[in-house]
This record gives sequence, C-alpha cells and structure tokens, in this order.
Amino acid sequence: MKWLAMFGLLMMSGFGGGVSTARAQGAEGGKKRVIVLGDSITAGYGLQREEAYPALLQKKVDEAGLAYEVVNAGVSGDTTAGGLRRIDWALGQKGAEVLMIALGGNDGLRGIPPDQTEKNLTGIIEKARAKNPAMRILIAGMQMPENMGPKYVESFKAVFSKVSVAAKTELLPFLLEGVGGDETLNQPDRIHPTAAGQRKIAEQVWGKLKGML
Repeated sequence: MKWLAMFGLLMMSGFGGGVSTARAQGAEGGKKRVIVLGDSITAGYGLQREEAYPALLQKKVDEAGLAYEVVNAGVSGDTTAGGLRRIDWALGQKGAEVLMIALGGNDGLRGIPPDQTEKNLTGIIEKARAKNPAMRILIAGMQMPENMGPKYVESFKAVFSKVSVAAKTELLPFLLEGVGGDETLNQPDRIHPTAAGQRKIAEQVWGKLKGML
C-alpha cells in the first residue's frame, strides 16, 4: 500500500455483445450517453485525454458496435462532495443512460468520515435517478493506506459496497486493482497511472460496463 501513502497528491492535481446498435440509440436516433464522474485518475492526469480510461472505453464501445458516447467527467482533486455538487451539470440536459461514479479517494485522504462519503455517494445516485429513474449505475471503489488505521481503512472500504447494495447498482470493488503499487504502471509520482496503467483500468471497467450496455 506504499503507493497510497503518496496518493494524497491527487488533491493537488488541480458492454454486452448481445445488445444491438438500434437498441442503444436514443429516441431521436442519437447515441446514448455513459458519464464517468471521477477525479484525476479519470481525467487522465499527466497523459493525453485520449489515453485516459474513458477514451479507451469509447474505443471498446465502438469496436462492439454499440451506439454509446462515453463522456469523461473527471476533475482533478475532486471528492464525493464535489461530485454531488456537479452531478446535475455533468449530466446536462441530455442526461445519461449509464453513470459510473469513480470518486472517494480524496475523501479518505482528507479523513472525511466514511458516513459522509456514503451520504454523498447516495446523494449523487438520487440526483441521477431523479433525472432518469432507469439509469444504470456503476460504482468504482477506492481503498486507503494501512497507516490511516485499521478501523478507518475497513470502514472506508465498506462504504462502496454498502451504497451499491442499498442503491442496487453494479460495483467494481477497487478501481486500481493490479495498477496501484506497480511502478511499471504508474508515473514517476507513483500515484497516477501511465498509459499502460490506464489500459489495465479500462479492461477492468469494461468487464463490468459491457454487461450494462
């Protein structure tokens, strides 16, 4: 978990093959939308925008012949509170059919109580479903370093699955599984994934997302 001890710099860093293209089109024949609400990892800090995992997911969507547009709504340094404030803006008037929430890492590093993170995540989901009750939602979990204390670490980790179960969403337990701590998959800051790391994240997310489209 050494990489997570440095993960605080994030705060300073400013679909299933059986789904047809016709089914994935909106009422006016346009593409349906997948919004990825996240922080600097989602934004692709230190990389070109097209190297960030949302752009890589778009390529997978296109290769699968699905009429979806993947929108990168990642903002460096963002928290679940920030996500709650901007979810309406992120969805815009067009809304979305699928929402991925990849927030929470900065909450933990700021020592925000897990129950507050839980409340914010729940609020994001409620606002999203108020706009589209049928919206499909994927929550990507995050984990904290052991030096924050076992009680906090476990309580924080449990938030994501707790919210997912209560709100009936899909869950990716840990966004950085297999990436965090691997020097070959992270930039020199040991925090933000390299292009290769982003590709691995995209593969993991796609494993969940493809069945939702």
